[in-house]
Amino acid sequence: MSTTSFLSQFSLAGKTAVVTGGTGVLGGAMARGLAAAGARVAILGRREDKATEVADAIRREGGEAMPLPADVLDRERLTQARDNLLARWETVDILVNAAGGNVPDATVVGDLTFFDLTPEAFRRVVDLNLLGTLLPSQIFGQVMAEKGQGSIVNISSMAAQRPLTRVIGYAAAKAAIDNFTRWLAVELATKYGEGLRVNAIAPGFFIGEQNRALLLNPDNSLTPRGQTIIDHTPMRRFGEPEELVGTLVWLCSDASRFVTGIVVPVDGGFSAFGGV
Repeated sequence: MSTTSFLSQFSLAGKTAVVTGGTGVLGGAMARGLAAAGARVAILGRREDKATEVADAIRREGGEAMPLPADVLDRERLTQARDNLLARWETVDILVNAAGGNVPDATVVGDLTFFDLTPEAFRRVVDLNLLGTLLPSQIFGQVMAEKGQGSIVNISSMAAQRPLTRVIGYAAAKAAIDNFTRWLAVELATKYGEGLRVNAIAPGFFIGEQNRALLLNPDNSLTPRGQTIIDHTPMRRFGEPEELVGTLVWLCSDASRFVTGIVVPVDGGFSAFGGV
């Protein structure tokens, strides 16, 4: 195999991608990475102004992108978003389910104990992460199933694999995403063919909008929790959002065409370290 032929396996030229949560720090970085690999990218998020901002940034860098405002928990809005996408770009080849996050009421911290956790708070964080992955997979994945080709990449978390203190609801929801990833990989490959693949990325610790105050002090020094995480990360640092892109492009491209149903950690070694 020539070098050109080898590298062409990683190209996403001509592919159409949707990134839910593309308005966030990690989702935005992944959207820009897909565009750099040649895909045209729809930025799906609740904040239309932010989605437009990310799409504009991709276009300024020479890529092709469009904002696609929608809520991942609203089936009707998602269906409308899919129809708008198909009217403009005609197909969907890649879905990245990056929408999600934690809900403060679903954590056990301070004076709150496990016994204070309400079903409503637990349900909100599970809905945001799990249902917010399932619904886009149904609505955009159906387009892929009809043509027998497509790649879905879900975003899991270290919290799914190694229980972390405080984040009970978020951890449970992300663990369910790992299971859902494997289930859907089997379902789509066996019923719709080998061209349908479903995988997940489990990021380690990256600084985002939601966790910045939890991990960093105002002067960017580490909080006690941030220090604990660094102490348990062999590479001794947080990840940079762009460091998710290589794994994402691999999972979305023909370079991984025989790979489905896996969860890839991108964590600086956090998941491999026993802390001793």
